[in-house]
Amino acid sequence: MFASNYQWLLVCLGNPGKEYETTRHNIGFMAADELARREGVKINKLRYRALTGEVRIQNQRVLVLKPQTYMNLSGESVKLAGGFYKIPPDRVLVISDDVALPLGKLRIRAGGSAGGHNGLKNIIAHLGTDQFPRVRVGVGAPEHPDHEMIDWVIGHFTAKEKKIVDEAVGRAVDAALCVMEKGVQEAQNRFN
Repeated sequence: MFASNYQWLLVCLGNPGKEYETTRHNIGFMAADELARREGVKINKLRYRALTGEVRIQNQRVLVLKPQTYMNLSGESVKLAGGFYKIPPDRVLVISDDVALPLGKLRIRAGGSAGGHNGLKNIIAHLGTDQFPRVRVGVGAPEHPDHEMIDWVIGHFTAKEKKIVDEAVGRAVDAALCVMEKGVQEAQNRFN
């Protein structure tokens, strides 16, 4: 057993504020909201520089975080919550967007580089390791090479993309649950 009341820290990345709600960078927040809807819980308690809530996955207690620090400082809330509850990095599961993946495609990893994602980069810096599991959700890349990446990731999905995104968010939640219940390998086999 762990020294913590929580067996997992589920970190769902996004940017706070109404204007970012339906943007590509907010896939993690969308997943948190979908999980909360399914479990009938609220993720609305402000602590550790994040909105937090609790879910139970089988007999495990999971602290869900929606960092309110903006993407590039997400590691601050992860370090605060993880440190307080003594949750080891291999029990910190992150859901984030990924521009290197086609829209709606999932990739589950046990660890690895940030792949240019500023939220992941900051979490790696604060945890001091890149060995934590993650569920990455493809948001595609801009079609035109002169399109600024920041404008792309804080851009909104088109009506056509929204249906694919909603389905992908549901699968991302399923994948995260699978990681916590059955491990990264099983989730990779089922969702990659």
